[in-house]
Amino acid sequence: MAVTDPIADYLTRIRNAQQAGHRVVEIPASKTKKRLTEIMYDQGFIHKYVFDDEAGHQGLIKIAIKYDKVSKQPTIRKMGRISKPGLRKYFSSKDIPRIINGLGIAIVSTSKGLMTDKQARKQNIGGEVMCYVY
Repeated sequence: MAVTDPIADYLTRIRNAQQAGHRVVEIPASKTKKRLTEIMYDQGFIHKYVFDDEAGHQGLIKIAIKYDKVSKQPTIRKMGRISKPGLRKYFSSKDIPRIINGLGIAIVSTSKGLMTDKQARKQNIGGEVMCYVY
């Protein structure tokens, strides 16, 4: 079965690994998924990551999931897809949704590549709002 929405698959793999209490999750790589991983790392949602370009023909992304030291709860509380292949959601820089009043991030695909909602607003660029994480 071919995956028709690789971004939703990416989010689901992380969500499933968290619910199962795994430390590391492996996801088939793509440029978009690598950039998503970098943004989530920069924003402090994941512990660390490795791009393994040797594995298979498209490579793998290995993500170490971040858990709270005290409560043992995953750092990522919720994440979901906003723009889907069947219904794309585009926003101008002024209309990009705020995720829990700025505590979470929306990841926006712009003409200058993937970036967080805050970066897109600062650069005054709109685009397709891919997903949210908090």
